Amino acid sequence: MIRKIFLGILLITTAEFATAQSLGSDKIKLLVDTITANKSFNGVILYAENGKQIYESATGYRTYADKKILRKNDIFELASVSKQFCALVIMQLKEKGLLQYDDLVEKYLSIPYKGITIRNLLTHTSGLPDYQQIMDLNWDKHKVANNNDIIEYLNKFHPPSLFAPGEKYTYSNTGYVLLASIAEKASGRDFIEYCNSEIFQKLGMKHTAIRTLEEKASTKNFAIGHMYGSEKTGYIRADSFSSSNYTIWLGNRKGPGRISSTAQDLLMWDNAIRNNQLVSKETMQEAYTPMKLNDSKNSYYGFGLELVYKNNDLQMVWHNGDNPGYKTLIMRDLLYHRTLIILTNNDAVDMNTIINACAKILNKAS
Repeated sequence: MIRKIFLGILLITTAEFATAQSLGSDKIKLLVDTITANKSFNGVILYAENGKQIYESATGYRTYADKKILRKNDIFELASVSKQFCALVIMQLKEKGLLQYDDLVEKYLSIPYKGITIRNLLTHTSGLPDYQQIMDLNWDKHKVANNNDIIEYLNKFHPPSLFAPGEKYTYSNTGYVLLASIAEKASGRDFIEYCNSEIFQKLGMKHTAIRTLEEKASTKNFAIGHMYGSEKTGYIRADSFSSSNYTIWLGNRKGPGRISSTAQDLLMWDNAIRNNQLVSKETMQEAYTPMKLNDSKNSYYGFGLELVYKNNDLQMVWHNGDNPGYKTLIMRDLLYHRTLIILTNNDAVDMNTIINACAKILNKAS
């Protein structure tokens, strides 16, 4: 439901974001001041035009317990912003001829759901059930689950499909677990190793990785996710809440999340996509094409990206992320070549209000 509300606001406001052709420093300051006016905002904001950073700001604490100040180069959990990286891996493998978008999933993986294509997985039109619910009910939470465990449990308990493949769009983390596993089968390489070699290292994203829980704990500039406990305790670590412990016992899954990064590294990623460094322009055009459903209607989701149109022209692509203690966003204006990146490490941020405010300010800058 939160995602649907978020998408609804973006559909209304991001078209305004795309009408402003240039921003002066005063407008950038107003944008940041508007976001940070809510004292609960805790994070990093980066704005760029034509691939060049115009403004970057860090506000709040890396860790609340010891009041350690947040820095611009601190590392955040990206949550579902990770999905565009997973989609890019699939796109690269398609360019190499190692898979096709319309291949059936059963060509690569043994699952009890038939007739689903890789394209369905990329665009959240597979109808697959939520793996987390099945794992939550049946998994021994003293162990840390990985993709093979998730696929095993989907086969073992076989929760019913939500709908026939291609019938409609329903956001699916399960689909992106399967995509990462398909990438491993098609390439013969571990998904993490592939991302490190073919994306992060290639682009010089030195602070970006798919980290284990132990690696996150040992990374000094890792921004810990926080949630509000009470008036007495204030903000405390998100992993202190039992409702958040799935991030621990599902801590080895690959595909739908788990990438952690900095705002600066994400700008490198954004520039690489703009400049077709990782895949061709033609491949990106297909990624920006909305999935056509069985009834011939468009779903307005491409490959790991939400798509926003105005007057039948694609203007914006974006993705947000939401994990316990983290809310993230990368928004790319294709028309005027602008990028907005927001990384937060507490759950108090009203991202919908922030996006609305940003769009209005940017609109006034034309």
